[in-house]
Amino acid sequence: MSDKPESRAGGMAEAPLKPHYLGHRERARDRFNTVGGNALADYELLELLLHMILPQRDTKALAKDLLARFGSISEVLGASPARLAEVKGLGETSITHLKVVQAVAQRFGRDQIDIEKPILSSWSELIDYCRSAMAYESVEQFRILFLDKKNRLIADEVQQVGTVDHTPVYPREVIRRTLELSASALILVHNHPSGDPSPSAADVRMTREIAEISKQMGITLHDHIIIGRAGHASMRGLKLI
Repeated sequence: MSDKPESRAGGMAEAPLKPHYLGHRERARDRFNTVGGNALADYELLELLLHMILPQRDTKALAKDLLARFGSISEVLGASPARLAEVKGLGETSITHLKVVQAVAQRFGRDQIDIEKPILSSWSELIDYCRSAMAYESVEQFRILFLDKKNRLIADEVQQVGTVDHTPVYPREVIRRTLELSASALILVHNHPSGDPSPSAADVRMTREIAEISKQMGITLHDHIIIGRAGHASMRGLKLI
């Protein structure tokens, strides 16, 4: 007896048709392997990522919808879970997968900084890392890079997370943590979700207060960097500290 299924008409059943998008998906992977990610448009690269997250779905339209709503791949990955949940086609699991990809990208950027070298000699890598980690976050983050006497990185910590336009920062808590880590110097970093990295009057006041306390404790405040989608601003470079 044959184990092949029969059609309703009594003949042999036809093999089920493959979803139309599988051929397109294979061609997209082949193109990536041939020319690399830098040669692909944003929607093509995002579509490939969504292929892995949603293997049973045609993700081309979803990729374009996400880019139309958020503007870029970085802004898609940086969007809050609540905003991502507003997009038809994304559920709790797929949103978690996107945030995992974001975390991996941020970790990759951090690992490009050679912790054995003085961080001030790797300034461009530091800025690239801070931009990848913070430029597209939907709320403000205040982080501190703690350095040793040779200006090598001891720790990189997010101290506070705030709202879309404010992060509460307590200078004495900054100094307390610096002493706990036996750090000799600091670089402060925070982001402006609005995209404009220009320091506000509150940013300047807070930074000067931390600089004054640090000086009394023998701690060097190298800079306060503000990260925005449009670039970055250095308070040291602007002669604000």
